[in-house]
Amino acid sequence: MTDHLTLLQVNDSHGYLEPHQELFYTAGLPEYRIAGGYARIAALLEGIRDTRGERVLSFDCGDTIHGTYPAVQSKGEALVPVLNALRLDGMTAHWEFAYGPEQFRKVARALDYPVLAVNCYDDATGDLVFPPSAVCETEDLQVGVIGIAATIVDKVMPESFSEGIHFTLGNEELPEHIARLRDEEGVDLVVVVSHLGFPQEVKLAGEVDGIDILLSGHTHNRLFEPAVVNDTIIIQSGCHGSFLGRLDLAVENRRVKRYSHELLVVGEEIRPDPEVEDLVAGVVDPHRERLSRVVGETRTGLSRTTVLEATMDNLLLQAILDVTGAEMAFSNGWRYGAPVPPGPVTANDLWNIIPVNPPVSTVEITGRELRAMMEENLERTFSRDPYEQMGGYVKRCMGIKLYCKLENAPGLRIQEFFAGGRRLDPDTVYRAAFVTGQGVPPQYGMNRENLDIHAIEALERYLARGPASAELHGSVTAI
Repeated sequence: MTDHLTLLQVNDSHGYLEPHQELFYTAGLPEYRIAGGYARIAALLEGIRDTRGERVLSFDCGDTIHGTYPAVQSKGEALVPVLNALRLDGMTAHWEFAYGPEQFRKVARALDYPVLAVNCYDDATGDLVFPPSAVCETEDLQVGVIGIAATIVDKVMPESFSEGIHFTLGNEELPEHIARLRDEEGVDLVVVVSHLGFPQEVKLAGEVDGIDILLSGHTHNRLFEPAVVNDTIIIQSGCHGSFLGRLDLAVENRRVKRYSHELLVVGEEIRPDPEVEDLVAGVVDPHRERLSRVVGETRTGLSRTTVLEATMDNLLLQAILDVTGAEMAFSNGWRYGAPVPPGPVTANDLWNIIPVNPPVSTVEITGRELRAMMEENLERTFSRDPYEQMGGYVKRCMGIKLYCKLENAPGLRIQEFFAGGRRLDPDTVYRAAFVTGQGVPPQYGMNRENLDIHAIEALERYLARGPASAELHGSVTAI
């Protein structure tokens, strides 16, 4: 007997409630198109449920309630009614912890579906903070679902994110839970909902037997075809809610016999769900006048889709150099942030670029420390062992020129390093600017100073001077 199941996935939506600009790649230049929005996601979900009946499960891989002004200002709470209207079956987490574990627990309790994490533990008791798994029943099947939260929360992110909790990778816990679901719960399939990142999840699937489907998150991959590793089917579906992943399965004798996959674009042709559209308007309308204000113009399309350097971050770095007069500037290699086409820049665009609006800071740092900091960052980004990859993209830099061999061993990737137009001097002390909490980790530098200006104000001041350009300069170049 053949049973059928449709799995739907959204990952890394980053609080993008409404349709927004997205970058699409073509055989020529990339194109900007409007995509996303929870009202259209809801319409897609309901349309598939209408045609597939009770054979549909839908999951969210996390990075959901953080990343835009309404999300951050409400500490994630504003999104709860919208998310509940989607009728999802479960999720896991990453940036959800940015508001602190207690606040995330509060949000999780308000959701109509479970937050799952097999690898998030309470420091005091050793107990799991969230349920590790759930069993979802469809018309034909029982599906065991296991969640894995981002393991990097307590390793490279601000300490407040993981106060009182810690994270493992989840690979050691998985076999026990898979066996329990299959042998004791009698499930037909095992689905893992993960936010480790695609390289880590590929390695994990190769190590751990018994995962039928792995829904991947964190690294913003647009997988137009699934990866199959150790009989595990892996999909990931872009970011910002611009895409929905669909996986249709034919199941026989508790195994997937056939499947088909589609990466669905959440495009303008989709008629929005009116109920969810009203819920979204209720969240966004109180802020709309403030956020729609035009603050300047960019001649360069701004995006964060490039690994070594990004135009969006170049604009941010130029702004903080402008207000500090520092020799160089650094910021985190974030992946999130909907692109901004050449033309007007709104206050909303700025809050999407840096939604927590931290203060601008300066630090004195030696050339020796700069080199060590960048080697550490390159290792965290490109480690040969995926489990040691701990970041987003490469640290964003301005005022330096760095040439590296990505294939080299840890600590030996940098070939040439220039600062201020000269070869880096290990003993020279440089003055660097960065946004507080990101850019220059606390173990590097001395005489840190938080300035009386925040990132959004710095960007507004910079854009007020006239149309800005933020082209790629080759600050970090792979050779």
